[in-house]
Amino acid sequence: MSDAPPTKPSDHDSSHPVDALPPAERRRRVRSWALWDWATQPFNTVVLTFVFTALYLTGDSFLDPAVVALGEDDPAYTRALAGLTSALGAWIAVGGVLVALLAPVLGRRADVTGRRKAWLGAGTILLVVCMFGLGFVRADPAYFVLGAALISLGSVASEIAGVNYNAMLTQVSTPRTVGRVSGLGWGLGYVGGIVALLVVVVAQAFDFFGMPTDDGLGYRAIAVGCGVWAVAFAWPLFRNVPEAPPAGDRAKVGFFAGYVELWHDVVALYRTSRTTFWFLLASAVYRDGLAGVFTFGAIVAAVSFGFAPDQVIAFGIAANLLAGASTIVAGRLDDRLGARRVIVWSLAALVTCGIVVVALHPLGGIVFWVAGLALTCFVGPAQTASRSFLARLTPAGQESEIFGLYATTGRAVSFLTPALWGVVIALTGATIWGVLAIVAVILAGLVLMLVVTDPVEA
Repeated sequence: MSDAPPTKPSDHDSSHPVDALPPAERRRRVRSWALWDWATQPFNTVVLTFVFTALYLTGDSFLDPAVVALGEDDPAYTRALAGLTSALGAWIAVGGVLVALLAPVLGRRADVTGRRKAWLGAGTILLVVCMFGLGFVRADPAYFVLGAALISLGSVASEIAGVNYNAMLTQVSTPRTVGRVSGLGWGLGYVGGIVALLVVVVAQAFDFFGMPTDDGLGYRAIAVGCGVWAVAFAWPLFRNVPEAPPAGDRAKVGFFAGYVELWHDVVALYRTSRTTFWFLLASAVYRDGLAGVFTFGAIVAAVSFGFAPDQVIAFGIAANLLAGASTIVAGRLDDRLGARRVIVWSLAALVTCGIVVVALHPLGGIVFWVAGLALTCFVGPAQTASRSFLARLTPAGQESEIFGLYATTGRAVSFLTPALWGVVIALTGATIWGVLAIVAVILAGLVLMLVVTDPVEA
């Protein structure tokens, strides 16, 4: 790897292997690759953010009945709900540690053996199993740990799968199209989240078509439905996008020896590609803050702004619609203006919107409708531009390993937002102040990003 500024490919450059494919085949591979985002996004949108955790797992169904009897205005009730949100954050942080330990070594093995798609398939299957498992989380305090553990394990599966999915971006795009292809994937993911949420709305409007909903069965059925959704839409990638060839020039080693090789690769990365090294560190911080926006955003809406379940879902639909549209647009801006500019502008806007949410909280729900929706417009652009920026910097044959490092550096500090969220809420006794924890992490990442240069812009 080298920090020498890469040349911008012309529209007629056919040096990339993808350019040698017939146009119809190129489009088919891009669509199939992007559909995986559509297929798995309901886990993030419906399960992790707007429905299962926000309206069910962190609701009073999992509180001591004696505390529930005190009423919603009692301080003990508020503290108990905050305790659930804090505990969920701790479980997610544990999952982050597992990703940090596993992602780069598994990514390296996928590169060396040419098993990138196989590891993506394994992660996808585990994610589906976790969503099916949530169908057993009954509305009882005794089942909270099972629900939180499955959410955490599902997050690990999603991240491990995502490492190899991100690495496959270079198999379906060229240097001149990587931004828009990445944006298409993120955008389709958000649109998939919208459609999944609409399905939930329809099911609720028709009282789940006569199905009994006591004991949390409605929410449990929603989680299982998200698993079915993933199975239904993820398969085109595995059918239409070929496996990556093995990196024949890199040694095959055992699992634990992989950590030694990983260390050598990180040292080489620092020596030969300082831009990539510092970007991995900067993005680790701000991406943890971005994850916190969607992980805890709906909880803030429900707990701090008093959104009813239908309002939370309506907010989720609007948020994903805006996020999807802004992400697709940002993908084109990425190719024209550079990924670094998109990242920096998006992070600055996120910090501003987060501060507004906290400062104007006493004004009520309208604040979250306006500032919260504005905030969601900048999460996707920062995410997709980060992926395309790293894809441009990564040498052929090391995509899974570098994106494994991308996941690991993010997860190595993934305790930041959940832990800071939990500490701030524990100290203040109010969930709204947790927003400042998210803002602080994003701001720290923005400051670090300011020292990262873009070789294309240099």
